[in-house]
Amino acid sequence: MSNFQSAAQPPVSSKKERHFRWPPELSIFLVLIGISLFFEVVGWIVVGQSFIFNVQRLEIIILQMAVIGIIAVGANLVIITSGIDLSPGSVVAAAAVVSASLAQTSDYAGAVFPHLTDLPIVWPLLAGIVTGLMVGLINGVLIAGTGIPPFIATLGTMVAARGFAKWFTNGMPVSMLTDQFAAIGSGINPVLIFIAVAVVFHVVLRYTRFGKVTYAIGANRQAAVVSGINVTRHLIWIYAIAGALSGIAGTVTAARAISGQSGMGMMYELDAIAAVVIGGTSLTGGLGRITGTVIGVLILGVMTSGFTFIRIDAYYQEMVKGAIIVAAVVVDQYRNKKKRR
Repeated sequence: MSNFQSAAQPPVSSKKERHFRWPPELSIFLVLIGISLFFEVVGWIVVGQSFIFNVQRLEIIILQMAVIGIIAVGANLVIITSGIDLSPGSVVAAAAVVSASLAQTSDYAGAVFPHLTDLPIVWPLLAGIVTGLMVGLINGVLIAGTGIPPFIATLGTMVAARGFAKWFTNGMPVSMLTDQFAAIGSGINPVLIFIAVAVVFHVVLRYTRFGKVTYAIGANRQAAVVSGINVTRHLIWIYAIAGALSGIAGTVTAARAISGQSGMGMMYELDAIAAVVIGGTSLTGGLGRITGTVIGVLILGVMTSGFTFIRIDAYYQEMVKGAIIVAAVVVDQYRNKKKRR
């Protein structure tokens, strides 16, 4: 067996072991059910209402987490390669203001680009994606090309992208957007975009060579290099894709708000990383699935909505969310120690 195969594929187990092995997402899904039932019981006690059996509330949860979910798919790719990306929240802001600036109506006298108004929807959409893609490429080149640690490189682009968004708008919101652009963020469209992104990258990770190489790099980078994988080029692609997904998230955010603002996307990167870690992706790399990340996104959404439902202050919500992130990392470290034994 080649180094590439050993790094990209899990070890073959006996039939007996395979028979008793649960899908890794099942335990995470059970956690989602448990949290939902907790808020259901507490909701009846505190509020006197049902938490789960409320269609409107469930729709709000899914809509609120769709943007985080799109970012989380990109974060999942990065973390599988044992990297990290702190820039998505700022990229959301940069993509939001750029895409919104090309989606303004000609009736607005204060348009950012007076000669580029009432454009077909494809142009602001492409502008948002390209904005994210460019930041992602910078991240990839810095990390893979120069050897700068991902934390430092993406911290720098996080600050720079937020500064760009503020400079681009001069601190003012970009408003008066076309109905075509607003339609991207209306109704269930953000959820459909999230589902489409999740399905595409689930297939890519699980059934293509690109996915196998991604897992191989995260599992054992040196073995991947020895087996002939161009690790530098692949990492640049990974960060570029993550940036483009953040660009899509920024465009959807601007469309939902019918405005582009430099303050958008604050702390989105932490929510996305939390969803990925809760979903079972290992911070040491080489392990993780899109399905787990989707469930992690739903867990975060249920928690946020549940705390609001039972009238717990937002400050406590952040404390609990931070504790859950730390707990998920501790579990991941414990799981890795057991594997080494």
